[in-house]
Amino acid sequence: MRITISGPPGSGKTTACRILSEKLGMEATVFGEFFRKLAKERGMDLAEFSRLAELDPSIDETIDGMILDVAKANSNMILESRLSAYMLTKSGIPAFRVYLGASPEVRLKRVGIRDGESPEDVYRHTIERQSSEAKRYKMYYDIDIEDKSVYDLILNTDDMDPDQVVDRILKGIEEST
Repeated sequence: MRITISGPPGSGKTTACRILSEKLGMEATVFGEFFRKLAKERGMDLAEFSRLAELDPSIDETIDGMILDVAKANSNMILESRLSAYMLTKSGIPAFRVYLGASPEVRLKRVGIRDGESPEDVYRHTIERQSSEAKRYKMYYDIDIEDKSVYDLILNTDDMDPDQVVDRILKGIEEST
């Protein structure tokens, strides 16, 4: 079974992906790490790299092509990215699609802890990133990132710890089969 995990920055995607991978013994691919790596290689922060991606479609095309390649090559894995559910749906690739959301306050706090940034910087960088991503996804793929109709399970993680999130995902998978 393929599982996709998507959501905005700070929603708990990567943490849930890693725990789920351990519990299920499935390989997990976190595409956000690849985006971060590319930004770092160019000496840019994520907001700067996102703005560059608005001007250079090859950045997103490379990453999003990798999503499809990995999904086609592996029928038993977890894919974590903002677009994985949309890309697999458009390509007719079966998967259990999970969306993790959280309030802006909770997400910004989590991102600040993770990245060690001030609240002001976290807010500015997160808003810039989300705006850039929404613009690129619409421009390149005609995807409205706010359209959650592709998901099998939508969770608000505000009041959930990572284990509770994973338990709810596992319950959702069980209920869907």
